[in-house]
Amino acid sequence: MENLDEIKYQEAVKRVKRIKGFYSHAAVYVVINIILLIVNTQNSSEGFFHWKNFATALFWGIGLAAHGFSVFVPTMILGKNWEDKKIKELMEKEKNNKWE
Repeated sequence: MENLDEIKYQEAVKRVKRIKGFYSHAAVYVVINIILLIVNTQNSSEGFFHWKNFATALFWGIGLAAHGFSVFVPTMILGKNWEDKKIKELMEKEKNNKWE
């Protein structure tokens, strides 16, 4: 049972790191895109609503959304219990495949 608790703990640590990574990515996205928007509008005679003001935010935003989906959607679709069941299944499979 202790081994299962350790595995759950390690999985939780990995999950927290993935969530933290996403939040860091989102924070950098917001800060950099605000800076780019300010710089682009100050140095542009074309006005605020110009393609180059939003291109970086758009394409980087697609990448950020993909990152968010990879972090949050698997547990929404498969559910939290799915992870526990899969861990137990893989542990039993490994246990049964060992030579004794």
